[in-house]
Amino acid sequence: LVDSIMILIITVMTAIATGGAVVVGQFLGQKKQENANNAADQLLIFSLMLSLAIIAVMYVLRRLLLTLVFGDIDADVMHYCNVYYSIVVASIPFISIYNSGAALFRSVGNSKTSMNISFLMNGINVCGNAILIFGFHRGVEGVAIPTLVSRMVAATIMIILLRNQDRQVHISERVKLRPDWTYIRKILRIGVPNGVENSMFQLGKLILLSMISGFGTVSIAANAVSNAVSMIACLPGMAMGYGVTSVISVCVGAGDYYQVRFYTKKLMKWVYAAMFVTNALIIAVMPFIIHVYGLSEETGSLAASLIVLNCVSAILIWPLSFTIPYMLRANGDVTYTMIVGVASMWIFRIGFGVILANLMGMG
Repeated sequence: LVDSIMILIITVMTAIATGGAVVVGQFLGQKKQENANNAADQLLIFSLMLSLAIIAVMYVLRRLLLTLVFGDIDADVMHYCNVYYSIVVASIPFISIYNSGAALFRSVGNSKTSMNISFLMNGINVCGNAILIFGFHRGVEGVAIPTLVSRMVAATIMIILLRNQDRQVHISERVKLRPDWTYIRKILRIGVPNGVENSMFQLGKLILLSMISGFGTVSIAANAVSNAVSMIACLPGMAMGYGVTSVISVCVGAGDYYQVRFYTKKLMKWVYAAMFVTNALIIAVMPFIIHVYGLSEETGSLAASLIVLNCVSAILIWPLSFTIPYMLRANGDVTYTMIVGVASMWIFRIGFGVILANLMGMG
């Protein structure tokens, strides 16, 4: 439940990081190396400042947020939400630094570095979970503490690597915590509409989650499992989207719009192929997925229905809905994608969700 709030926050930070990557990529396309490095400094400074402000608000408004989002849930569930929330919220600045660093590495075509750090981060997280839960018999804090530690480690490594002055894009050895609004405005011009658009999708999930919480434990569990699987189902498209942003922003910076169109068409074909393979595979191994989660027959049946619906939609619609906007954002055309994204979310995701689930009794 709490991770639904965390995903909303991480989405905002990722949008800011993407704005920084676009700005850096455009400077690289223009052969302005010093400007690219200055933009990298300002991305890290602003991301850190914003994340600290966010966690201050989240700690002050903790009880209000949990009650507002989850409503009338069991007392023991709310207690565990509080424990998990208190620990994991502290990781926001570290995941912000990691996301910003990963975006900077992608802007120069080096996604291998962030991938390796991600492997390490998730390895620490999973091993820490196993040790604290099975070894020390801890409760939900046994899940939360390794998450915090793994993100601290990832952020530290990312800063060490980015301080290497021999890298094509790097941060200053001694970053001055002084905002330069010339660069920050450029980053926000891309990042804010992107953040509004993406956070609205996550907000839509939270609003629907509060409604789903009223349907009982079976619906809550089935929704949680299908959401986790849907993230995996969309990963190939999301990964290609980062590639689209990196490639297209450099082409735009160089003023080569023939290449922009060429790579957009080519990458769209790859996204469709990757989404088809991934989602067909998920549908094929559905019984195994349900078994791994240890769901009851009723919950498993509901989760399976939700996963199939999502997979079919991901194959047919996802690339058009999300890959093309990556290209538009890399061009700096972020307002249009924001308007379309926000309008579709409020009208269809939430509006139709309320109509079908509540008014028509579909659950």
